[in-house]
Amino acid sequence: MKLPPMQDRFVDEWLIDFNGTQAAIRAGYSERSARSIAGRLLTKDNIQAEISRRQKDLQRRTEVTQERVVKELARVAFADATDFVQVETRIINRGDIEVPLELAVHKETAELSADQRAAIASIKQGANGVELKLHDKIKALELLGRHIGMFNDKLEVKATVENPFAGLSTEELRNVIDSG
Repeated sequence: MKLPPMQDRFVDEWLIDFNGTQAAIRAGYSERSARSIAGRLLTKDNIQAEISRRQKDLQRRTEVTQERVVKELARVAFADATDFVQVETRIINRGDIEVPLELAVHKETAELSADQRAAIASIKQGANGVELKLHDKIKALELLGRHIGMFNDKLEVKATVENPFAGLSTEELRNVIDSG
């Protein structure tokens, strides 16, 4: 079913940043009432159906699937620093003394697998040689954990508390209050 032009524009705008109030303003609704209008529009079945349809279409066109995103997160989350750099000990002779020197030696990028390369955020030439930075492993693990339901941010508290005033009449309750 075709949406009216302003609602259609609202959906377009909402899909940009998922901000209902700003989407309503950009779609031409009044700034004063944009928040309440956005709330109402986002609860309408036809708006939700259109948003869902467009998101699925975008997902199909871009080939960005839930499985693909999870796999990419896993590539980052399970990256191991020793896949990229190894510490080598070399002995340097200083006259009669042998001095051990530990060096961090990076692997050639051509030797890395696609999964290993996906974990790299940047490579640059720094003052002390090549600097290799990996994507945030903790963030990737957190996102994966949330996706599979490992973490529950909501604390559920259940308790049974006995009310010592249960069964008292209004008059008895007033007496308790007055007696302080």
